[in-house]
Amino acid sequence: MSAFALVMLAPLFGMIALAIRIKDPGPVFFAHRRIGQEGKWFGCLKFRSMVIDAEFRLADVLDNDPDAAAEWHDSQKLRKDPRVTALGRFLRRSSLDELPQLLNVLRGEMSIVGPRPIVADEIARYGENFAAYCSVRPGITGAAQISGRTDLAYKDRVRIDTDYIARKSLLVDLLIVMKTVPHVMTGKGAV
Repeated sequence: MSAFALVMLAPLFGMIALAIRIKDPGPVFFAHRRIGQEGKWFGCLKFRSMVIDAEFRLADVLDNDPDAAAEWHDSQKLRKDPRVTALGRFLRRSSLDELPQLLNVLRGEMSIVGPRPIVADEIARYGENFAAYCSVRPGITGAAQISGRTDLAYKDRVRIDTDYIARKSLLVDLLIVMKTVPHVMTGKGAV
């Protein structure tokens, strides 16, 4: 399925890549180090939506803005993220930044459906449920994404992911894929 999608979406990939290069110099893709199945690390691919010095800007914001630091601590995200470019905001709102993860699926690092891949700082948030997280491949979409995405409290995301893992099946995955489309179209819960 991912190979077919990559072929069909090749013109869109090209347009997005060109737009990124025109709007902001730097690489088109960003490979974020994430934890996958069996706790193995992999580079989760995305179209780059942030400025080149993103980590420096994040540190500066977290050091100087207590509200932003609290929001980051709660969700690992910022609603008004100064690192995100104007084009990046559109790519994130439309979820187009996630399309390169089809390559991760093709390489066997991800699945179409599963819990979203996490970073090392998020392991503690999963607590005893981290083993369940590691038992499946992370997904491009998942139960938490159709249940509120970033509007969810992190503990709710963990609960929803854990429930999904316990009842995972082809039918559940197909339902999640079908419900993903309207969520992506409306941009609900996207940051």
